[in-house]
Amino acid sequence: MSTLRQNRAAWLVVAAGGVAALQVGKLPPALPALQAELGLTLVQSGFLLSMVQLAGMSLAVFMGLWADGMGLKRSMVRGLCLLAMASGLGAFATSATALLALRAIEGLGFLLVALPAPALIRRLVPPAQLPGMLGVWGAYMPTGTALALLAGPLFIPAWGWGAWWALFAGVSLAMAAWVWRSVPIDPMAPAAAAETGAWLRLRRTLGAPGPWLVALTFCMYSGQWLAVVGFLPSIYAAAGVSGALLGVLTALAAAVNILGNMGSGRLLQRGWAPRSTLWLGFGAMALGSTVAFAPFTETQPWLRYAGVLVFSGLGGLVPGTLFSLAVRLAPGEQQVATTVGWMQQLSALGQFVGPPLVASVAARAGGWQLTPVVTLGCCAVGALLAWAAGRLLPQAQSRP
Repeated sequence: MSTLRQNRAAWLVVAAGGVAALQVGKLPPALPALQAELGLTLVQSGFLLSMVQLAGMSLAVFMGLWADGMGLKRSMVRGLCLLAMASGLGAFATSATALLALRAIEGLGFLLVALPAPALIRRLVPPAQLPGMLGVWGAYMPTGTALALLAGPLFIPAWGWGAWWALFAGVSLAMAAWVWRSVPIDPMAPAAAAETGAWLRLRRTLGAPGPWLVALTFCMYSGQWLAVVGFLPSIYAAAGVSGALLGVLTALAAAVNILGNMGSGRLLQRGWAPRSTLWLGFGAMALGSTVAFAPFTETQPWLRYAGVLVFSGLGGLVPGTLFSLAVRLAPGEQQVATTVGWMQQLSALGQFVGPPLVASVAARAGGWQLTPVVTLGCCAVGALLAWAAGRLLPQAQSRP
């Protein structure tokens, strides 16, 4: 296969990740319609936001091993098909229970797409291009989320949330066919050897401190980010914002996270210590969430929105840095993918717990003014974990 075709295939892998991210981002703009039509409570909405992460919370590291066994391309194609099936059935759901179950299935499909993608990109592109492509891959989640948040408030009032679900079923199925046709086939590997190697990688990964520190730090980031950005459509809809303005505001809040992801790579290349970029990211999230939700900014909506942009934009430094740390703190080269899987698993745990926790605090307080209590706690723990991870770096750099 020519280098040009391989590069195109790598970009297609990134696009497939974006389609999977669309499935996560399709829910927030639909929450007001779902609450009106199905009678969802605020806490049920929080669980619906986080349910897509159930599979990741419990199975991500094992799904990474399974994806290696079935083949990276096959894993992505099957994941996209699973997303298409669950979203198609969700278009006809008539209860919160059915939607919750289907969101859990979508979470499984999301993992089958997202976990093998970095390894597949590594297979497709020359080594010199790998850092750049992995940087692009790191932005797949905020990109897909931003597109869904932008289009949802325009599409849903005209066509309904059921058609919104059906649209993403069709997009996922089309992407599955495109990946199957255009990405090179997986090389064959002895199944027994692959299984033995997989369990050895898992044992070495979970027995080292580096993967735990990186994964727990990601957990502290991901839970609060999804909680704040996921509830923005509901918060602004309750404040009287609707239509195109609602879509632009929420999409921009998610899209600026891309800048942080990209910026982290540039800062690290310029010699910034990973601990410093993590501290900057968590510090900005603490400041931004306080400005966005504290009572003293209640009469200044644009200042609050600026706080949201700071929270999401500079907060993007955290995941970008953690992907770099995952490579450096993995027990060895053969454990990098498993380390990323473990990071994804605890990231999913954060995304599962964060939105219901914030929703519960808001329900008890009668508003969103206590949201900074949750976000500041996450930022403090994340900064402490970043300090501990930074202390391990000299050991990792001296490892053969």
